[in-house]
Amino acid sequence: MHFKILIVDDEKNIREGLAAALELDGHEVVTEAVGGDGWKRFQRGDIDLVITDLRMPGLSGEELLRRVIAESPGVPVIVLTGHGTVESAVAAMRAGAYDFLTKPVNLDRLSLLVKRALENRELVLKHRRIEEELEHKKRFEAIIGTSLSMRRVFETISRVAPSKASVLITGESGVGKELVADAIHALSPRKDKPFVKVHCAALSEHLLESELFGHEKGAFTGASARRRGRFELAHEGTLFLDEIAEIDQNIQIKLLRVLQQKEFERVGGEETIEADVRIVAATNKDLKAEIDKGAFREDLYFRLNVINIFIPPLRERKDDLPPLITAFLREFAKENNKAADSIDERARSALYGYEWPGNVRELRNCIESAVVMAKAGVITENDLPPTIRAQSDEGWIRIPLGSDLEEAERIIIRDTLSFLKGNKSKTAEVLGIGRKTLHRKLAESAKPRSSP
Repeated sequence: MHFKILIVDDEKNIREGLAAALELDGHEVVTEAVGGDGWKRFQRGDIDLVITDLRMPGLSGEELLRRVIAESPGVPVIVLTGHGTVESAVAAMRAGAYDFLTKPVNLDRLSLLVKRALENRELVLKHRRIEEELEHKKRFEAIIGTSLSMRRVFETISRVAPSKASVLITGESGVGKELVADAIHALSPRKDKPFVKVHCAALSEHLLESELFGHEKGAFTGASARRRGRFELAHEGTLFLDEIAEIDQNIQIKLLRVLQQKEFERVGGEETIEADVRIVAATNKDLKAEIDKGAFREDLYFRLNVINIFIPPLRERKDDLPPLITAFLREFAKENNKAADSIDERARSALYGYEWPGNVRELRNCIESAVVMAKAGVITENDLPPTIRAQSDEGWIRIPLGSDLEEAERIIIRDTLSFLKGNKSKTAEVLGIGRKTLHRKLAESAKPRSSP
């Protein structure tokens, strides 16, 4: 692992001599002559070890030590003292220094201390990476999917979450847009700040304006006290605007101003309030079509759609059905204290054959219903909702195990003809045979089969 060392000492000979010795050991070294410049260099964020003199004009070594420990407690600091006093060394160790050396510096001792300090730094970084990976995995646990399209969604979330860019999440109802918004906030530098959600379709224009921007006492009938809006509550955090396409044009103008100028006023107020808020919006509508209809402002669309994350419908990613079904089975079996932990083949076939117009939300409700209705540990087709049971018998051909080829062919022809409502031309086309061949096989199937 490559490390960078910062040496801060006002004595040029000592500063350059230590740098030369450490460079011979293979380390990358940068130097500064005064504490203030050393602190500025450290704040660039690429320093793994600090070596500083304690007594310097301006910002002292003691103050530099305290700032480094406060800013980055995982970065070791070795202090140098030309006085050799026990008090100075003890004070530095109590302040959090990794170790100390007295001047003139023993280069062998320095080399050993630096080696140990950087080994400790490497352990800290490895531990931090493991924690970040575990945290990252935890943040995605609520979003279940192994398909290629969902892996792309996960990758996009990981890349955009650390930024300040506005994000527009699109997709049909029930695909999990709110879960994606949750993950973006949880993986961002704002994760410890407020995450505020507003369902724009649930509020009228008047209520939504007050909800977003707050209001002053007496601003309208019923405004008996000042109320902070969601933008104020989300300060330094993230504001999730769900169903953004439903907001009125008047609110769109005010929202655009906040995105452009980072400020707003409460309803009925004159005080300008700064808004340090990251916006994540979601919609199940085609906003470009809404723009063409004059229902949505194009300039607001471009402000919101800096990053677009499209969540594909469940019918286009049926590879995700197995892990989703398994997760929901476990969840609802535990919640309802039932042993229903598996699904028989006919029920599974029905689930896989269904198109899921309500997407993941509909699947989740379906599995919850099936778990509740199941009489035994295995969910059967009869435990599924009627719409899915009906779907399971439409467009499917079931051939009993043990059927010979002649019987299988007879069933295929019969059920295909029935499905196409007796249209023999269409049946022959679907089966890839001529009409004469179809008529002959129908005639043969009508004859009683001889016993073996």
